[in-house]
Amino acid sequence: MRSIDRWVGIPICFAVSPFRWLADRIRGARKTAPDTSRTLFIELSEMGSAVIVDPAMRKLQLEGNAEIYFAIFNKNYKSLEILKTVKEENVFKMNADNFISLVLDVFRFMVWCRKKKIATVIDLELFSRFTGLLSFFSGARTRIGFTNFHDEGLYRGHIVNRPVRYNPHVHIGINFVSLVNKALDKFDNPYATEPVHLHELQLARAIVPPEAITNINAKIKQLYPAWQSEKIVLLNANASDMLPQRRWPQENFAMVAANLLEQQNDIIIVATGSPAEKEYVEEVVKKVNHSKCINSSGFFSFDELVPLYTVSTCMLTNDSGPAHFASVTALKVFVLFGPETPHLYLPLGGNAEPFYLGLPCSPCVSAANHRKTTCVTRPCITGIQPLSVLERLHMFIKENK
Repeated sequence: MRSIDRWVGIPICFAVSPFRWLADRIRGARKTAPDTSRTLFIELSEMGSAVIVDPAMRKLQLEGNAEIYFAIFNKNYKSLEILKTVKEENVFKMNADNFISLVLDVFRFMVWCRKKKIATVIDLELFSRFTGLLSFFSGARTRIGFTNFHDEGLYRGHIVNRPVRYNPHVHIGINFVSLVNKALDKFDNPYATEPVHLHELQLARAIVPPEAITNINAKIKQLYPAWQSEKIVLLNANASDMLPQRRWPQENFAMVAANLLEQQNDIIIVATGSPAEKEYVEEVVKKVNHSKCINSSGFFSFDELVPLYTVSTCMLTNDSGPAHFASVTALKVFVLFGPETPHLYLPLGGNAEPFYLGLPCSPCVSAANHRKTTCVTRPCITGIQPLSVLERLHMFIKENK
């Protein structure tokens, strides 16, 4: 996908840019304020970002009286369902299983946008040429997205007609709100000069019905029949294959889990994961070698994760989607950061606490390199000592008895 985006995306963006300029001149796209009444957000590949952008979308609904639409890869749609800010009928789910299906869905997307009469597009992706082209093909008069402005590289033509300079020194949530402020016509040039206040980053809490809690308690009992309402500590030991450098070693997770169970007799540890992650998670559980550490990979559906987080005490996780999914609940989440930084990607909600060494090389992945790194030794993540993590979790559990 990166190769296609680079070798196909750059020349297409270059070729399309003059047509964009001409079309915008004819339509007078720069002469009137953006029409936010029917606004499409595009975020295809990042499940966590679909949660982080929620405060920005709610701001646009409130201040711009906007009907919100969203385009996302079909496999990531569940992350958008958590807070139900966007109606399902307003979501375009793109199939990226193979190149042919992707191309066909581009044409389907163009038709869908015109049926929905999309007036403004906000591209949330960090310099993806593909999503930039999608914003142009949508037919929307106003197209808002990140630009490098005076920064080097990251060329994707001049498709966005109301650019916002991406600031790599502030949290991505602030950058997302700045895109919305641009749609609300709160600043003129690419620099996001409109302040973003703390209350604008407040994340809504998911509504969990009582029957969902009852169902989760029953499933935990099914998973571990000896459960007598002990506190539940969650382990999320895996991370996306797109950036495996984020994974804390399996033996470190196992060491923390084993010692927690030795020190705390009123907890059980549930190791979570998708069905595809079952074998990886099982390696951690085997290393713990304790009856109260259970592999639940594939046991809970995505829709059951938020209720599971609601009844649990805390979670230890790699920097990955579940950290953000849990942020819509009151669950305390301890997040292990390595090649990325909590200064930009710590989950919103106020309940996340990072473990981060902040080495001189960190973060080594960013928008500027399309999150690519060739580091093999990964001292930024492997250097986080299990003892320090164990002590912090032990203290938290003890304080919350």
